Amino acid sequence: MATFKTIHHVSMIVSDLEKSLAFYCDVLGLTLNTSRPEMKFKGAWLDINEQQQIHLLQINNPDSVNRPSHGGRDRHTALITEKIEAVEAKLNKAGIIYTKSQSGRSALFCRDPDGNTLEIMA
Repeated sequence: MATFKTIHHVSMIVSDLEKSLAFYCDVLGLTLNTSRPEMKFKGAWLDINEQQQIHLLQINNPDSVNRPSHGGRDRHTALITEKIEAVEAKLNKAGIIYTKSQSGRSALFCRDPDGNTLEIMA
């Protein structure tokens, strides 16, 4: 049986790379990683930390409609932060809609411009 240590990266399908970079970098504060090899399609690598990344892939997004209103009921990527209030303030400032965890945990769910769900938890 394989033993896994961590997740290296998660890929997100996006339809407009620049709009997505504004969300992930300007709102959430992730860093663009320019050391990754260039691909034959438009995309970007974003650092979550030294070992984990989000890989944005620009193609037509087939999942942008008919998604559950609460991201906790949809497929999602969960990120841990030490300052959830700061993330919430950034989302509010950017006018990005989010929902709080329905379990009462210190967590919220938001969507990127293409409807990909992120869970932000403390």
